[in-house]
Amino acid sequence: MNKHARPLVWLATGFAFLSTGLRAEKPDTISNSPAEVRIDPAATQGVWMGWGTSLAWWTKDFGHRDDVADWLFTTGTVRIDGHTLPGLGMTIARYNAGACSSAEIDGRRMVVSRSILPFRQLDTFWVDGRDRDPASASWNWNADANQRGMLQKARDRGADRFELFFNSPPWWMCVNDNPSGGPKGNIENLRADMRESFAYYIATIARRAADHWGIAFTSVATFNEPSSDYWFANGKQEGAHFSPRSQAEILPLVRAALDRQGLAALPLSASDETSYDHALNAWRAFSPEVRAIVAQVNVHGYQGVGGNRDALRAEAGVRDGKVIWNSEHGDRDADGLHMARVLHRDMALLRPLAWCYWQPIDGGREGKGGSGWGFIDANMLNPKLGRVNAKAYVFAQYSRHIRPGMTILTTGGEHVTAAYDAKTRKLVVVALNDAESARVLSLDLAILPGAAGRVSRWLTSPFANARYERLEDESLRTTKPSWTIPARSVLTIEVVSPAR
Repeated sequence: MNKHARPLVWLATGFAFLSTGLRAEKPDTISNSPAEVRIDPAATQGVWMGWGTSLAWWTKDFGHRDDVADWLFTTGTVRIDGHTLPGLGMTIARYNAGACSSAEIDGRRMVVSRSILPFRQLDTFWVDGRDRDPASASWNWNADANQRGMLQKARDRGADRFELFFNSPPWWMCVNDNPSGGPKGNIENLRADMRESFAYYIATIARRAADHWGIAFTSVATFNEPSSDYWFANGKQEGAHFSPRSQAEILPLVRAALDRQGLAALPLSASDETSYDHALNAWRAFSPEVRAIVAQVNVHGYQGVGGNRDALRAEAGVRDGKVIWNSEHGDRDADGLHMARVLHRDMALLRPLAWCYWQPIDGGREGKGGSGWGFIDANMLNPKLGRVNAKAYVFAQYSRHIRPGMTILTTGGEHVTAAYDAKTRKLVVVALNDAESARVLSLDLAILPGAAGRVSRWLTSPFANARYERLEDESLRTTKPSWTIPARSVLTIEVVSPAR
């Protein structure tokens, strides 16, 4: 049993998700759904921690902007460059400590990948490695001002979970002085004699943040997609390959370094693998002793609707009692429906307690925008915000309504995600219709304390005109209400029941 779960004894709610006149769905839609989607009130999935984003790389250009911070980290209505947007209400910010510098060390300089764009090169704080004293000239704590600034803006707007993560060790710790990776994607690039220094660097940043930035990190992720074999010297970003065996050898060094800095209570997360299958393989490779020092299992959603989510949850979450996050998802579908499919499958099978998007502002492969990866497309080379994608409004359907502290309810199907706030007696249902024709969502609320209450609804239809549209409120007059969801749309429903 998940130790974060708590029973919800009053609710025995059934949801029927009925299709009418459906044509064949696209291959990547959520298919073969049951005619009826039910919620078991005793089967809760834990208390929701929050929604979030990584701060690399977009903050290098836009981290100074208060309006962007308001959009991401509040639930107000925000005006950005002529667009009126619903605030996304994120409460998690993932800070990426960089690996780059222009320093010279005994005639050595950083080797720069021919494919990396400037905004994907983040400055390291430990500039040259000559002196371990963080007060010495070997350290530059003025680096990366815009990302640090956005981290603090997030805190000031209510964010309360901050994860420190690393794409690569500093360049001078790398075998080839290149923080984009080794000569081949499956070659480890951290020098063997630099493992302890890397752990020290991680812990020193965490200590500095607590003492000088006003940021107490709540978790530390040492690796980023470490099992993947595409971190090579001519890559497009910072990256480093680590086998599961190497991960298992380095994690205790990081734990010991944090402890020496007085951060024994700061949890480790691992391993931020690209896919659910990589995450499962790495977890299985760890000894019980290594698993014991990892408090949180992070995984990225780049396997899409594939991958063995069930086994990862069963082994890391249920058997070993670890909190699970999807700590990074990104895709190039500007409409947001693929993102929604992955999110729903995660909630049904992986059952994470947090979900983070990679780049809310993105310039795509060439950095010039128009890719659909971001909620907002942007030119990252000549910094300018561009088109707002429908994906921004799809994400709002979830992040503005399923809030930290709510209890996630287990549903019987992937189309429906539900949560409950006991303090406000609010039930939230977010339903995805990714089919080509309308569907009817029917709720069985017979067990609620009377067929009464206020019903509020919001709709985003990426291929129509609805963009987080507030529909007309209703009074609940039946225990079995139903609504039609347009094709390729997301509908959010809030039912607030009266006090007894």
